[in-house]
Amino acid sequence: MSTAIKISEEVLIKELQAKKPAALEYLYDNYSSALYGVIIRIVKSESVAQEVLNDIFMKVWNNFSAYDAGKGRLYTWLVNISRNASIDKIRSKEIKKTFKTDLVSDNVHAIDHSNSHTLYTDGIGLEKVLDQLPEELRFIIDQMYFKGYTQTEIAEEFSIPLGTVKTRARTAMRELRALLL
Repeated sequence: MSTAIKISEEVLIKELQAKKPAALEYLYDNYSSALYGVIIRIVKSESVAQEVLNDIFMKVWNNFSAYDAGKGRLYTWLVNISRNASIDKIRSKEIKKTFKTDLVSDNVHAIDHSNSHTLYTDGIGLEKVLDQLPEELRFIIDQMYFKGYTQTEIAEEFSIPLGTVKTRARTAMRELRALLL
């Protein structure tokens, strides 16, 4: 499958279920930059982000049967896997050791990517859709999906009641779904 050819999500899902390597290549070509943007915002290290991205595509390839179209779109599933894998990576002992021994130059390089979610999500038009949300909903989505915060962490960090965070997250997802469908 060439990236010049656009295929529907349904066809892509069927091809991935059939374990066709060209489908994985198409998936990588069309989704990797957006997923990388999500990952780099959380792990803040290019080498770790690339490692997580590669792990995600291996996980997707080996466990595609776990995808349930009834629970959401393919992109949403991939973003959730990316976000969770990134959070798992930064919580791991292995990465904590790495971050403790990183040189200052590595950290300066990570700063260059502070707005990378804008670059990568914009490639799939997500920024325009997010801009249509009210500020308080957009803030919650940004914190949860692009910065890797949990709902509890958002509530504690920004002094917002947990119930309010949950309501805003649900409302934001409902509005995004309506805008995208």
